Amino acid sequence: MAVKVKELKDDAIVDVQVNKSFYYMMKSTLFYLFQQVADDKKREESLKTVMTKKYEDMDEFERSFYTITLFLAEFEKLAVEKNLYSEKSILQEGDEGYVPPTQV
Repeated sequence: MAVKVKELKDDAIVDVQVNKSFYYMMKSTLFYLFQQVADDKKREESLKTVMTKKYEDMDEFERSFYTITLFLAEFEKLAVEKNLYSEKSILQEGDEGYVPPTQV
C-alpha cells in the first residue's frame, strides 16, 4: 500500500524569520562540526573541498558544513541589506578599562 508524504514543490521558496539566538545556535553548530575533524590538515582540505566540489561528491561532513555555511551566509547577507547589524567596541588587553573575561 502506498504511503502519502508531503514534500516542498520544486519551485517553492520559504521565507524563514531567524532571531539572534537561533543565529548563534547555527554558528555554534557549525563550529562543533568544524571541531569534529581532529586532524588540522584534513580539516583544511575539507574546507577547500567544500568550496570546489559538487554537493553530490562531498562526504557527509562536507555536506553538513556546506549546508550550514550557506544558511549563515544568506542570513548575514539579508541582515546587512536590512541594516540589522549594530557596531560595538570590545576592549582588548592593554586598553584602558579592559577587564579580563571570567567564567561564571
